[in-house]
Formats: sequence, structure tokens, C-alpha cells
Amino acid sequence: MFKHILAATDLVGVKDPVVTSAAAIAATHQAKLNILHVAESSHENNRHLVKDFKTNEEINFSPAYQERVRKELLDFYKTILPAGMDFDVTVACGFPWEEIIRQSRHLNAGMIVLGPHSERAAEKGTVRVAGKIGSTVEGVVMRENCPVTIINPAVRLSSGEFKKIVVGVDFSVSCECALFFARKTAEKFGSKIFPFHMIPVPPYPKYTKKDYEADRKNTETRLEEFCQNLIKDTDYAYQIWGGALPHLELVKCAEKNNADVIILGSHTKKEGTKWYAGSAVERTAFRAGCPVIVVTDPKALISWDENAPNDPAIGKAQDRSIHVFTGKQHE
Repeated sequence: MFKHILAATDLVGVKDPVVTSAAAIAATHQAKLNILHVAESSHENNRHLVKDFKTNEEINFSPAYQERVRKELLDFYKTILPAGMDFDVTVACGFPWEEIIRQSRHLNAGMIVLGPHSERAAEKGTVRVAGKIGSTVEGVVMRENCPVTIINPAVRLSSGEFKKIVVGVDFSVSCECALFFARKTAEKFGSKIFPFHMIPVPPYPKYTKKDYEADRKNTETRLEEFCQNLIKDTDYAYQIWGGALPHLELVKCAEKNNADVIILGSHTKKEGTKWYAGSAVERTAFRAGCPVIVVTDPKALISWDENAPNDPAIGKAQDRSIHVFTGKQHE
């Protein structure tokens, strides 16, 4: 399914679960692992002014510094990644989401693997604000049409062979893409898919058990109509849960079914508005005990460079098949 896996890390000399998880996925798919470290620019007007990874002092990002960091990462991961793994390290400077997208498009990456927050988020005071994912993840999800995998620090992934897959379904177009991606994964690994939808349960007595059962029956019919063609010929079981907060029920559903991965579609508020990482994506990725893969409908991607609205890389997979499936038409 993949030829190149791109893992972005802001850690140097420290084992990063993002990289080791990406390595597990790459090994499973016999893909090349591409590790990217972005020395984040300290000032918007001078992108070559960065903080030294050891001293934290502001320095100019020179070719010598770039090579020093690259060698440090290369030597470090040679000792901890599986023997014989095909991997490379790239070091760049700038704003992380821009450089991640630039490298992804250069490689034609099949998947990007990120952490929910950068280490520098702590010093900026943006960690765990309203359970949101970081601006780097959001910037990538909004602009890139390959699957983006979010790895929490607590996740220890040993294999990319995802046998149990929970897919959040809110009946949006991007959920079609998520289900299609889940089906392709299931076809490869013989996985079981759990399409999940939460019925909002109002906190007042007038909403009876009979009302809930009626809603559940209608939801099951709608799920069948929405999902059937997208997950046909796979093993699946619908998960219809009642609750108030979709992300909490989704995480509980994944835990109950011992899910190896949660797959979500990123979605927009309404047609024609700005594409964004929806609240369920933000809060699920923030709490999940397994990887969360976000799949975006390519038609809705916003331009990366506002000065180049005709960027040919934008919306290049118009059939919604997600460009990792080259030559595969969305059915």
C-alpha cells in the first residue's frame, strides 16, 4: 500500500514514539522510512534563525549545523531501528507543517506520521488546550491528501498490520474516504471493521428508551445505506452508541473492541467553508490509546501557498481514492 512513510520528529538524541511507530508501519508494508526533523524558525521574518537543539540558543541554520543534526539523528536511529531497515534522514528549517508538506510531496509519501503536539508546544503554552491537536498536525491535515497518522506518546506500535479497525462515521464525504481506506487495509490484512456512530442522547426525561430504540433502528438503516458499498466483502460490525460526546464514546468503543487503529475523516462545517480538523479528530487523537489515522477528502483541501492558488499538488486525487492507492478507482 505504501512506498514511502514520512515521520516528522522534533526530538534529537531521544527515542521518539512517532519514529518507532512509523518504522513498524514501514516494516509491515516494506516501505522506506523517511525521518524529517524541522528546526523551527524562531522568527517569522527570518526563517534561518533557529534554536540549537542542545543549547537552546538562537543560531543561524547553516549547512554545517544541518549536517550535524542529520548525522546525530542518523547515528541514533541506526542503533534502535530494526536491522536492515531502509531509512533516511532529512533536516530542514522553517515552519514545521510547511516543511512536512514540502517533503511529503517531494517523496510522494503514502503516509505521514506525526505526534499530536510538538515538544516546543510546552514552552509556547499550547499543550493540552481544550484537547486540541497542535497547529502542525492541523496544518498538515488541512493541506495534504495522503493519510496522516497521529501517535500519542503513550502508544507503542509494534506492527502496522491493523487487524481491528474502528471507523468514525458522521455521514460526511470524508467519512467515505475513511471507510474506503479501512476497506483497503482490511483486504490486505484480513481485518475486521467497526463503523462507529454515536446517537446524541438529550439530558432530559422526555427522551425515552423507546425514542432511543427508534433512533438506533434508523441509524442502523442509515449506516447500512452509507457504508455497504464502501466495506463490502469485508468482516464488519456496526457500533451504535448513545452518548453526549462523540470522541469519548469513540475512544471507549476502540478500547472495548481492542482496536489496533481508529480511522477518521476530517470534515468541514459546511460546504464552501474552510477545511479544518474537526473536533472529533482533535479530541480523539488527543486521548486515543492507539494510532489515529485521518483521511481527508482531496476535493476540500485548501491551498498550501496563498500566492499559488493553482498549485497542481492540491486536489490531485479527484476520485477520492487517496493518492496512496495509485490507479485504484473509488467504487
